[in-house]
Amino acid sequence: MKRHLVSAADLSRDDALLILDTAEELAQLSGRAVKKLPTLRGRTVVNLFFEDSTRTKTSFEVAEKRLSADVINFSAKGSSVSKGESLKDTALTLQAMGADAVVIRHHASGAPARLAQSDWLHGSVINAGDGTHEHPTQALLDAFTMRRHLNAGLGKDLAGRRVTIVGDVLHSRVARSNVHLLTTLGAQVTFVAPPTLLPIGIQNWPCEISYDLDSVLPKTDALMMLRVQRERMNAAFFPTEREYSRRYGMNGIRMAQLPEHAIVMHPGPMVRGMEITAEVADSPRCTVVEQVANGVSVRMAVLYLLLGGVTLADAAAAPRTDSVETAQ
Repeated sequence: MKRHLVSAADLSRDDALLILDTAEELAQLSGRAVKKLPTLRGRTVVNLFFEDSTRTKTSFEVAEKRLSADVINFSAKGSSVSKGESLKDTALTLQAMGADAVVIRHHASGAPARLAQSDWLHGSVINAGDGTHEHPTQALLDAFTMRRHLNAGLGKDLAGRRVTIVGDVLHSRVARSNVHLLTTLGAQVTFVAPPTLLPIGIQNWPCEISYDLDSVLPKTDALMMLRVQRERMNAAFFPTEREYSRRYGMNGIRMAQLPEHAIVMHPGPMVRGMEITAEVADSPRCTVVEQVANGVSVRMAVLYLLLGGVTLADAAAAPRTDSVETAQ
């Protein structure tokens, strides 16, 4: 992580486990009457969103406020960006206002990395999704959810677990971040999609590829369904929605093929009737709502480690209980 969190590929196994373990401890706050820590009191965090978002933006805002940070929500719509202001000038403006961290979602792949590598901002940069590139905090909350169901406990990874990711891999930043992080944590990842929805060069990724969903279900521990991102498509990638749903949609019949312990996940937003049926989405085995709740804890952990004055090295060397209890 160092100073920024731009890509899941930047996280070592120890980094990832530190974040997950810190999130596990911070999750205990949700059961308290007062759900706040003073850790980021006096710090200013800007949520810089150039794309629409519900879960991610709200989750970051809740996480920031639970850590007592001052929060500024910046939306490209209705701002100077709509008048033609560049990313550089926007960043310089935020720096002049004293931003300690910027959580950025941008339609252009690489925008958070550009901010992190420039001298426009002196604070931390957290990637909340950039184009079709990456979404590291989503991968962290997905791994957090999987670990709770499949290998619970502080310090535990996902070694030996099989994760199947189904759908529009080509346009999915969630899939890219997940394959990096899950592989780092020891899981085996399989992508299932039509050939037209797989990116060029995927054979070089640390994963397996299948075009037959039914064949991989019996050996899957966690099944993640991806939304077909029509807003990023400029061509026809499959014949019809009905055909796609028949071949790659998750329904009750397919859910019955999963092992009893397996969970069904979705990063959201879900398109019911397309990649997932209402029967599956509302099933107790579906973790969509749980993922949203876990996202707050994971994003609190990221902010806590980046801005709380605790370096990864210091936090890793400290006793496990000190990392959160000291801040209380």
